[in-house]
Amino acid sequence: MSEAEGAPEAGGGSYGGKEQDRYLPIANIGRIMRRAVPENGKIAKDAKESVQECVSEFISFITSEASDKCMKEKRKTINGEDLIWSMGALGFEEYVEPLKHYLKLYRETEGDTKGSKSSDHTGKKEILLNGEPGSSFDGM
Repeated sequence: MSEAEGAPEAGGGSYGGKEQDRYLPIANIGRIMRRAVPENGKIAKDAKESVQECVSEFISFITSEASDKCMKEKRKTINGEDLIWSMGALGFEEYVEPLKHYLKLYRETEGDTKGSKSSDHTGKKEILLNGEPGSSFDGM
């Protein structure tokens, strides 16, 4: 498959599913991007697609490092601390402390102290920061 046909680029070839399945939904990407542009601003489709690809690669990069750590420790489950550790190990140290704080707030909100499955059986999770649903995390 050629690059024009959507073949995975370097680093993305180990995923066994459909190419589009390894990406976050474009609507979600667009929604997040719109927060950063003026109300009358527009975002081109190719810009959304580029960010979609970059985000997916970033997630794979961080997760792969966390997975390697878990394999060395003979664990099968990647948890939040593993992801935060991998962020620091890969040079994203400035995000470590804000993410630790965010994870702590998330677990308090969810009533989850072990980093395991949430007690929320609806499958829906919402983090309340600054007392407002859906508010952004100012620590980043």
